[in-house]
Amino acid sequence: MEIKRIEKEQAWQLRHEVMWPERELAYVILEDDDAGVHYGLFVQERLVSVVSLFIDGTEAQFRKFATRVSEQGKGYGSQLLKHMLQEAEEACVQRIFCNARSNKAAFYRKFGLVETETTFTKGGKQYVIMEKSMDNSRREAR
Repeated sequence: MEIKRIEKEQAWQLRHEVMWPERELAYVILEDDDAGVHYGLFVQERLVSVVSLFIDGTEAQFRKFATRVSEQGKGYGSQLLKHMLQEAEEACVQRIFCNARSNKAAFYRKFGLVETETTFTKGGKQYVIMEKSMDNSRREAR
């Protein structure tokens, strides 16, 4: 298993396949993808999971987190999410958030994210904004 930065185009294909296969590829392309840092988890050189991180000062949002359906439940997504959260912390992010599908909220709670009051529907799916305050005290002590 290897986690590394990837090109946005690599993320697009897996996003499309996992998240919105019934839509056109353009549906998973974000206007600000050029501003993001895209991470991929590879198993034997096969891209299995992707996530995109967008940092704006001391806040960050991660978006389009997707793991191949055949590889879900094996811990790959958890490893990628831990890696991305660590990268955000090292970048001195103080708050990180995501638009989580409501049925996946329990997964994100395992990583310290909590639901906010904000919910919405997109493409017929329910979402809740989840957030986490980052602990930068270790970095500040250096």
